[in-house]
Amino acid sequence: MSDMDKRIVRLEEMAAHQARVIEELSEQLAEQWKVVEQTRAKLDRLTERFLSLEEQAQEAVPVTRPPHY
Repeated sequence: MSDMDKRIVRLEEMAAHQARVIEELSEQLAEQWKVVEQTRAKLDRLTERFLSLEEQAQEAVPVTRPPHY
């Protein structure tokens, strides 16, 4: 096998390895994006719940003068 053939084989191996790594990274990125979307949806639900509870709390507390007045 000539030096040129060896170089070509090494380059092909490197390209195959890089393609595999890129595919793995793409899969990991897709999984992380799912987690981000789930977390965002959960945050939206918690924000709505917090605002609702805050609104209820404001309605429940009457505005009156403190007893020392």
